[in-house]
Amino acid sequence: MKSNRTSGRGQRDLKVKVKTARGRKLSSTRWLERQLNDPYVAAARREGYRGRAAYKLVELDDRYRFLVPGARVVDLGCAPGGWLQVAVKRVNALGEKQGKRVGSVLGIDLQEVEPLAGVETHVLDFLEDGAEEKVKAWLGGRADVVMSDMAASASGHRQTDHLRIMALCEAAAYFAFDVLDAGGTFVAKVLAGGAEGELQQILKKHFKTVANVKPPASRADSSEKYVVAQGFRGLSESESA
Repeated sequence: MKSNRTSGRGQRDLKVKVKTARGRKLSSTRWLERQLNDPYVAAARREGYRGRAAYKLVELDDRYRFLVPGARVVDLGCAPGGWLQVAVKRVNALGEKQGKRVGSVLGIDLQEVEPLAGVETHVLDFLEDGAEEKVKAWLGGRADVVMSDMAASASGHRQTDHLRIMALCEAAAYFAFDVLDAGGTFVAKVLAGGAEGELQQILKKHFKTVANVKPPASRADSSEKYVVAQGFRGLSESESA
Protein backbone atom coordinates (compact mmCIF):
# COMPACT_ATOMS: atom_id res chain seq x y z
CA MET A 1 0.00 0.00 0.00
CA LYS A 2 1.34 3.39 -0.97
CA SER A 3 1.83 5.99 1.73
CA ASN A 4 0.27 9.42 1.33
CA ARG A 5 3.31 10.94 2.97
CA THR A 6 5.96 12.49 0.75
CA SER A 7 9.56 13.39 1.29
CA GLY A 8 8.95 16.91 0.07
CA ARG A 9 11.08 16.47 -3.01
CA GLY A 10 9.66 18.31 -5.99
CA GLN A 11 7.66 20.56 -3.70
CA ARG A 12 10.39 23.17 -3.36
CA ASP A 13 13.47 24.25 -5.26
CA LEU A 14 16.46 22.19 -4.18
CA LYS A 15 19.73 24.07 -4.23
CA VAL A 16 22.98 22.32 -5.04
CA LYS A 17 25.56 22.63 -2.30
CA VAL A 18 29.19 22.50 -3.33
CA LYS A 19 31.83 21.35 -0.85
CA THR A 20 35.03 23.33 -0.70
CA ALA A 21 37.71 21.08 -2.14
CA ARG A 22 41.31 21.16 -1.00
CA GLY A 23 43.17 23.77 -3.01
CA ARG A 24 39.99 25.54 -4.17
CA LYS A 25 39.37 29.05 -2.90
CA LEU A 26 36.11 29.79 -1.09
CA SER A 27 35.27 32.40 -3.75
CA SER A 28 35.63 29.73 -6.46
CA THR A 29 33.36 27.40 -4.54
CA ARG A 30 30.73 30.13 -4.21
CA TRP A 31 30.97 30.92 -7.93
CA LEU A 32 30.53 27.23 -8.83
CA GLU A 33 27.57 26.89 -6.48
CA ARG A 34 25.96 30.00 -7.96
CA GLN A 35 26.44 28.66 -11.50
CA LEU A 36 24.91 25.30 -10.64
CA ASN A 37 21.85 26.97 -9.11
CA ASP A 38 21.38 29.71 -11.73
CA PRO A 39 18.21 29.13 -13.82
CA TYR A 40 19.64 31.24 -16.65
CA VAL A 41 22.72 29.05 -16.84
CA ALA A 42 20.50 25.98 -17.03
CA ALA A 43 18.31 27.61 -19.68
CA ALA A 44 21.34 28.58 -21.76
CA ARG A 45 22.54 24.98 -21.78
CA ARG A 46 19.07 23.73 -22.65
CA GLU A 47 18.49 26.23 -25.48
CA GLY A 48 22.01 26.13 -26.89
CA TYR A 49 23.16 29.64 -26.02
CA ARG A 50 26.85 30.21 -25.41
CA GLY A 51 26.22 31.88 -22.06
CA ARG A 52 23.55 33.23 -19.71
CA ALA A 53 24.29 36.78 -20.95
CA ALA A 54 22.17 35.98 -24.02
CA TYR A 55 19.05 36.39 -21.89
CA LYS A 56 20.02 39.94 -20.95
CA LEU A 57 19.83 40.89 -24.62
CA VAL A 58 16.60 38.92 -25.07
CA GLU A 59 15.00 40.85 -22.21
CA LEU A 60 16.31 44.21 -23.40
CA ASP A 61 15.06 43.62 -26.95
CA ASP A 62 11.69 42.33 -25.76
CA ARG A 63 11.25 45.70 -24.08
CA TYR A 64 12.82 48.11 -26.59
CA ARG A 65 12.48 46.26 -29.94
CA PHE A 66 15.70 47.30 -31.65
CA LEU A 67 16.60 43.92 -33.20
CA VAL A 68 14.07 43.95 -36.01
CA PRO A 69 14.15 41.90 -39.23
CA GLY A 70 16.49 43.53 -41.73
CA ALA A 71 18.60 45.35 -39.14
CA ARG A 72 22.38 45.56 -39.54
CA VAL A 73 24.01 44.81 -36.19
CA VAL A 74 27.53 45.25 -34.84
CA ASP A 75 28.46 43.47 -31.61
CA LEU A 76 31.60 44.90 -29.99
CA GLY A 77 33.58 42.42 -27.89
CA CYS A 78 31.30 39.66 -29.08
CA ALA A 79 33.01 36.59 -27.54
CA PRO A 80 31.81 33.98 -26.72
CA GLY A 81 28.86 34.76 -28.99
CA GLY A 82 25.65 34.59 -26.97
CA TRP A 83 24.51 38.05 -28.06
CA LEU A 84 25.32 37.14 -31.66
CA GLN A 85 23.03 34.10 -31.42
CA VAL A 86 20.14 36.25 -30.23
CA ALA A 87 20.72 38.87 -32.93
CA VAL A 88 20.84 36.30 -35.76
CA LYS A 89 17.36 35.05 -34.93
CA ARG A 90 15.78 38.43 -34.36
CA VAL A 91 17.09 40.30 -37.39
CA ASN A 92 16.41 37.26 -39.61
CA ALA A 93 20.04 36.97 -40.69
CA LEU A 94 19.46 33.43 -41.99
CA GLY A 95 16.30 34.37 -43.88
CA GLU A 96 14.23 31.83 -41.97
CA LYS A 97 11.28 34.19 -41.54
CA GLN A 98 9.72 34.22 -44.98
CA GLY A 99 8.32 37.54 -46.06
CA LYS A 100 10.56 39.40 -43.61
CA ARG A 101 13.62 41.46 -44.44
CA VAL A 102 16.98 39.73 -43.99
CA GLY A 103 19.40 41.42 -41.62
CA SER A 104 23.12 41.05 -41.04
CA VAL A 105 25.20 40.50 -37.92
CA LEU A 106 28.86 41.47 -37.54
CA GLY A 107 30.86 40.52 -34.47
CA ILE A 108 34.29 41.89 -33.62
CA ASP A 109 36.57 40.92 -30.76
CA LEU A 110 40.22 40.83 -29.75
CA GLN A 111 40.13 37.04 -29.99
CA GLU A 112 38.89 34.47 -32.46
CA VAL A 113 35.22 33.55 -32.02
CA GLU A 114 33.86 30.13 -32.87
CA PRO A 115 31.92 30.49 -36.15
CA LEU A 116 28.14 30.94 -36.08
CA ALA A 117 25.72 30.59 -38.99
CA GLY A 118 24.49 33.98 -40.11
CA VAL A 119 27.34 35.89 -38.46
CA GLU A 120 30.49 37.46 -39.88
CA THR A 121 33.22 37.79 -37.25
CA HIS A 122 36.58 39.57 -37.33
CA VAL A 123 39.49 39.93 -34.94
CA LEU A 124 39.74 43.68 -34.44
CA ASP A 125 40.44 46.24 -31.74
CA PHE A 126 37.65 48.76 -32.22
CA LEU A 127 39.87 51.41 -30.57
CA GLU A 128 42.50 51.29 -33.32
CA ASP A 129 42.66 53.95 -36.02
CA GLY A 130 40.46 53.17 -39.00
CA ALA A 131 38.41 50.50 -37.21
CA GLU A 132 35.13 52.24 -37.99
CA GLU A 133 35.91 52.31 -41.70
CA LYS A 134 36.68 48.59 -41.68
CA VAL A 135 33.38 47.87 -39.96
CA LYS A 136 31.38 49.92 -42.45
CA ALA A 137 33.16 48.16 -45.31
CA TRP A 138 32.33 44.75 -43.85
CA LEU A 139 28.72 45.79 -43.32
CA GLY A 140 28.41 47.36 -46.74
CA GLY A 141 27.13 50.54 -45.14
CA ARG A 142 26.15 51.90 -41.76
CA ALA A 143 24.76 49.94 -38.82
CA ASP A 144 21.28 50.09 -37.35
CA VAL A 145 22.44 48.74 -33.98
CA VAL A 146 25.76 48.88 -32.17
CA MET A 147 25.77 46.82 -28.99
CA SER A 148 28.34 45.94 -26.37
CA ASP A 149 28.42 43.64 -23.36
CA MET A 150 32.10 44.30 -22.80
CA ALA A 151 33.68 44.65 -19.39
CA ALA A 152 37.22 45.77 -18.69
CA SER A 153 39.53 43.32 -16.92
CA ALA A 154 38.87 43.41 -13.20
CA SER A 155 41.59 44.82 -10.96
CA GLY A 156 39.86 44.02 -7.69
CA HIS A 157 39.56 47.70 -6.84
CA ARG A 158 35.92 48.69 -7.19
CA GLN A 159 36.40 52.36 -8.09
CA THR A 160 39.13 51.58 -10.60
CA ASP A 161 37.03 48.88 -12.24
CA HIS A 162 34.07 51.25 -12.43
CA LEU A 163 36.13 53.92 -14.18
CA ARG A 164 37.58 51.37 -16.59
CA ILE A 165 34.24 50.00 -17.72
CA MET A 166 32.79 53.49 -18.06
CA ALA A 167 35.76 54.55 -20.20
CA LEU A 168 35.26 51.46 -22.35
CA CYS A 169 31.54 52.19 -22.71
CA GLU A 170 32.22 55.81 -23.64
CA ALA A 171 34.72 54.68 -26.29
CA ALA A 172 32.09 52.28 -27.65
CA ALA A 173 29.59 55.14 -27.80
CA TYR A 174 31.93 57.32 -29.85
CA PHE A 175 32.59 54.35 -32.13
CA ALA A 176 28.82 53.97 -32.54
CA PHE A 177 28.54 57.64 -33.54
CA ASP A 178 30.88 56.91 -36.45
CA VAL A 179 29.10 53.80 -37.76
CA LEU A 180 25.41 54.19 -36.88
CA ASP A 181 22.80 55.20 -39.41
CA ALA A 182 20.27 57.90 -38.55
CA GLY A 183 17.65 56.50 -36.18
CA GLY A 184 20.01 53.78 -34.95
CA THR A 185 20.37 52.24 -31.49
CA PHE A 186 23.30 51.93 -29.09
CA VAL A 187 23.15 49.33 -26.28
CA ALA A 188 25.92 48.87 -23.75
CA LYS A 189 26.73 47.60 -20.29
CA VAL A 190 27.61 50.18 -17.66
CA LEU A 191 28.20 50.05 -13.91
CA ALA A 192 26.20 52.04 -11.40
CA GLY A 193 28.49 54.13 -9.28
CA GLY A 194 28.41 57.81 -10.09
CA ALA A 195 30.79 58.11 -13.05
CA GLU A 196 28.16 57.57 -15.72
CA GLY A 197 26.74 61.11 -15.65
CA GLU A 198 29.01 62.41 -18.40
CA LEU A 199 28.16 59.47 -20.66
CA GLN A 200 24.45 60.10 -20.10
CA GLN A 201 24.82 63.71 -21.23
CA ILE A 202 26.74 62.67 -24.35
CA LEU A 203 24.10 60.11 -25.29
CA LYS A 204 21.17 62.45 -24.63
CA LYS A 205 22.76 64.94 -27.01
CA HIS A 206 22.96 62.40 -29.83
CA PHE A 207 19.87 60.20 -29.32
CA LYS A 208 16.16 60.94 -28.99
CA THR A 209 15.70 58.63 -25.99
CA VAL A 210 18.13 57.21 -23.44
CA ALA A 211 17.00 54.54 -20.97
CA ASN A 212 18.86 52.85 -18.13
CA VAL A 213 17.65 49.40 -17.19
CA LYS A 214 18.67 46.33 -15.22
CA PRO A 215 17.21 43.30 -17.03
CA PRO A 216 15.98 40.40 -14.87
CA ALA A 217 18.82 38.19 -16.13
CA SER A 218 21.36 40.56 -14.59
CA ARG A 219 22.29 39.17 -11.19
CA ALA A 220 20.81 41.08 -8.27
CA ASP A 221 24.20 41.36 -6.54
CA SER A 222 25.81 42.92 -9.62
CA SER A 223 26.12 46.68 -10.07
CA GLU A 224 25.78 46.33 -13.84
CA LYS A 225 22.96 47.86 -15.79
CA TYR A 226 22.43 48.64 -19.46
CA VAL A 227 21.98 51.87 -21.36
CA VAL A 228 19.66 51.74 -24.38
CA ALA A 229 19.96 54.84 -26.55
CA GLN A 230 17.56 55.00 -29.51
CA GLY A 231 16.90 57.38 -32.37
CA PHE A 232 20.44 58.41 -33.31
CA ARG A 233 20.42 62.03 -34.45
CA GLY A 234 23.68 61.85 -36.37
CA LEU A 235 26.74 64.04 -35.98
CA SER A 236 27.05 67.71 -36.82
CA GLU A 237 29.50 68.76 -39.53
CA SER A 238 31.98 69.93 -36.92
CA GLU A 239 31.76 66.64 -35.02
CA SER A 240 32.15 64.48 -38.10
CA ALA A 241 35.01 66.56 -39.51
